[in-house]
Amino acid sequence: MLKPATRGSPLQLPLDLVDEDPHQPRAADSPGFSAASLGELAKSIRLRGVKTPISVREHPGMPGRYIVNHGARRFRASRLAGLLTIPAFIDNDYNETDQVIENLQRNDLTAREIADYIGRELARGLRRKEIAQRISKSPAYITQHAMLLDLPEPVARAFSSARVRDVSLVNELVQAYRDRPDVVTAWLDDDQQEITRGSVRLLREFLAQSIVLETLDDDAQELAASDSVPDASSLARQAREPAFKGVLLFTHSGLSCELLMRRPSSRKLAWVRYDDGRIAEVALSDLHGDAWRGV
Repeated sequence: MLKPATRGSPLQLPLDLVDEDPHQPRAADSPGFSAASLGELAKSIRLRGVKTPISVREHPGMPGRYIVNHGARRFRASRLAGLLTIPAFIDNDYNETDQVIENLQRNDLTAREIADYIGRELARGLRRKEIAQRISKSPAYITQHAMLLDLPEPVARAFSSARVRDVSLVNELVQAYRDRPDVVTAWLDDDQQEITRGSVRLLREFLAQSIVLETLDDDAQELAASDSVPDASSLARQAREPAFKGVLLFTHSGLSCELLMRRPSSRKLAWVRYDDGRIAEVALSDLHGDAWRGV
C-alpha cells in the first residue's frame, strides 16, 4: 500500500512496484552505473536516505506499477542499500527528450549516450536543427555528436576504449584521418601515444606539412619532365623547406628529436634530427608528440 503524500510532498513508493525505463538515455556501461559508483551512493543512502525524490510515471500497460522518468541511479542504489520504499513524484507528461535534458543539465550523460539519443531522433525523422531546439543546444553541438555515430574504425576504437573522450578532439581526428588515413591509423595504433589537444595539434601540423611536401615534390617531378628544368629544381628545393616558421619536437626511443620536412621513403616513416645531430628515418608510430617551437 502506498504511503499517502501531504501536499507538495513525495509519495513513498515500494521499490518492487517501480521499473526502470528500458529506453532511458544512459547506457548499461555508463560510469554512473558502475559497481563502485552505485556502491558509494548506496552507502550515502544508508546513512542519510534518499534526499532528492525520483520522478516516475504510471506504467501504461501495468496498472499499479510505475516507470522511472529520472533517478535510475538513486533507484538502483536504494535497492543496494536495502530500502523497501523510495520517495517519488508522479509525472505522466515525461518523455525521452525530457530525460536527456535532465541528464545534460547535470552533466550525467557521456558523449556516446548523447550521440545515441541524437541517432534515435534522426531515425524518427527529426532534423538536427529540431533536435538542437528540443534540448537547448547549438546545431554545431548536434553535428559534432552525430559524427560519433559513424567514426572511422581506428578513431572508433580510440573513442570506445576511452583513450579520447573530448568530442572536439574526436572530430579533429576524423578530419585528420580523411587527409591521411594511413598515418593516423599508425599514430592511433600506438597504445602508448597520449591523445591530448597538444598531441593532436602536432599530428595535424605534421600532416599539413607532409601534404604540402608531397604536392611540391609532385609538381617538381612534372616540371622535370618538361623543358622548365630550372623551375623544377626550384620547386624541389622548396619541397624540402619548412612551410612554417617552427619546429615540431618529438621523442623517439626516449631521445628528443625534431621533425625534418624531408620526403620519407614510405608514408609510415619520417625523417628526424636528434639533439646530437644524427639524422634518421623512423616509424611514425614510434614518435611521441612533445611540443612546437617557433623560430
